[in-house]
This record gives sequence, structure tokens and C-alpha cells, in this order.
Amino acid sequence: MPSKKFDLEKSKAKKTLGKLAQSGIPPRFGALAAAPDRREQRRLDQAAGLVPFATKLPGELIAALNATAQASGMAPGDWLAQLLREHLPGGPTNDSDGSPGTAPSYHGSTNIQEG
Repeated sequence: MPSKKFDLEKSKAKKTLGKLAQSGIPPRFGALAAAPDRREQRRLDQAAGLVPFATKLPGELIAALNATAQASGMAPGDWLAQLLREHLPGGPTNDSDGSPGTAPSYHGSTNIQEG
């Protein structure tokens, strides 16, 4: 029994979608991202002295953190680190007179937005 035209077109579409799914992302798009993989990023973070610190906070607090960080032109992690440095006694970047010193940005010049 011959197939109907609709069935033939449906079959061709499935084949095309299957080939598309197998082909992956073209290199021209992947080259733009050029972000380090997880292992490399972990190694870079360790070399910078960063330690992962996971905590659960209320959603409205995170929204306020992200908004304030964005308004100041900083990454949320950098802004939070600055806030902790200013308010914790004897922070690692305090000068000898007790005033907050300058610390390097943990994410360089990238502006990472979370959430």
C-alpha cells in the first residue's frame, strides 16, 4: 500500500530533525563562548583562593542582592564579598588600621548575573 503524501513528509521531517540533533552545536557558535569547563574553572577558583560556600536564603533577599549588585556594576558574588569584608571584624583584607582595604575582583571584569 503506497504511503500518503502527509506520511512521506512527516518521515522526511523526522529524519531531518534527527540529523540536526546529532550534529551538535556548530563551531562558530561555540568559539564565541570559550568559557572554561568545570574542572578548569574550579582550578582557577582554587588558585584565586576561592572556596565554595553554599547557603539557602529567602528569594526576596537574593533578588535584593542581585538588584543592588547590578546597580553598583558588580557581580553578585563580588558585592557580597565586599559586604562581608566591610562588616566582619578582622576580615582578610583589612589594613593594619582596621579600615577595609582593596581586594581583587573574584570574577575579573565579567558581570555574572544569577537567578
